[in-house]
Amino acid sequence: MGSELSARGKALIESSPMPDYLHAHFDRLEDHYDAEANPNGYIGLCIAENKLVWDLLQPRLVAPRPTLSHQAICYDEMIGSFRFREQLSEFMGRTFLGREFDPTQIAVLAGTGSVLEILFHNIADPGDAVLVPTPSYAGFWADLETRDELHIVPVHTRSADGFTLTEGLLDQAFESSERPVKALLYTNPDNPTGAIASSDQVEMVIKWAERRGIHLVLDEVYALSVHGDTRFVSGASLRPTLGDHIHLLWAFSKDFGSSGLRCGVLITENEDLMRSVDRLAYWSVVSGDTQHVLGEMISDRNWVNQYIGAMQTRLGDSYRAVTTALEEEGIPYFAAEGGFFLLCDFREYMTDQTWEAEDALWHRILDEANVNLTPGSACRNEEPGFFRVCFATEPPDTAVAAVQRVGKVLG
Repeated sequence: MGSELSARGKALIESSPMPDYLHAHFDRLEDHYDAEANPNGYIGLCIAENKLVWDLLQPRLVAPRPTLSHQAICYDEMIGSFRFREQLSEFMGRTFLGREFDPTQIAVLAGTGSVLEILFHNIADPGDAVLVPTPSYAGFWADLETRDELHIVPVHTRSADGFTLTEGLLDQAFESSERPVKALLYTNPDNPTGAIASSDQVEMVIKWAERRGIHLVLDEVYALSVHGDTRFVSGASLRPTLGDHIHLLWAFSKDFGSSGLRCGVLITENEDLMRSVDRLAYWSVVSGDTQHVLGEMISDRNWVNQYIGAMQTRLGDSYRAVTTALEEEGIPYFAAEGGFFLLCDFREYMTDQTWEAEDALWHRILDEANVNLTPGSACRNEEPGFFRVCFATEPPDTAVAAVQRVGKVLG
């Protein structure tokens, strides 16, 4: 009796929400690559983290905290201290939103996964559908389907069209859904393609959701992680007000390379939604010390401006190093301008254009090259053979070494 699990617990054991490539990544971390000490070691290019900026962040994150107040180590508002939300409003408004929001319209929770789970818990009921354009960030399925018990309906885009989302594709997915569609979850800059939507594209998505009368969740966690020529345009800058059905996400995990600090941000003008989010925030509170450190960091305008410039430069340098290596190995890829990743086309290296062949190729690269890439199946791509390569999760020379290993396996 003591070891007996609930049905929910048994389901988690039998079918993990975490995809196989992540299990493989964590299993191999102790064998991490080192050019001198472990030249044949494991290289993971499957995790969307920016590890190119720690030297820029370290002085701010580990410095003494003489201004730390007693309140920072006490209970505060569960959706974040009012002071921190004021700091976020100014910072986000100045750097990418195009305008400031009232702090009461901002909630802070322990990572974007918590924001997504709690947000969708309050805008959709179990069994309802959410539209997600694909290829997509793999974690959305765990965030929305595990405990919220929602059903994601993929909006499949095609490689032949550059993975471009259109009204026709949205209409097709909406009308073919066998469940009531409550929301569209739209990521910009896109994960995994690294594409940045134009203002016209974002406007199209907003108008489509308004026409259908559903919620629109704008995932803008890579808003500042831009390394190409296309300027990022936030959905917040295209409307004088978001209204009750448009909600926006951001986090420190990507633009500030701080995924382990677990600090995600929700912006909504829907007062009832904010109240309901507040009722669940107790289980996803961001520590007061973390709020203090991050708040002081983003309030230093000169430092923030210098950091963003350096971060974007390093992303661009790493992207160019990796794409040059891909070209030298003859591996086709789709150009990217934002985020930490790009999509490679491995279809010519597969025995058949099937998911079984893609899985076999992923295992072959993992076993023979000791390199882990994100397979297209995890991104819910409609076409087998497209792998995500994260070029910022390792130093450029290590990422290049990984590409060279993959090229050798592919022959």
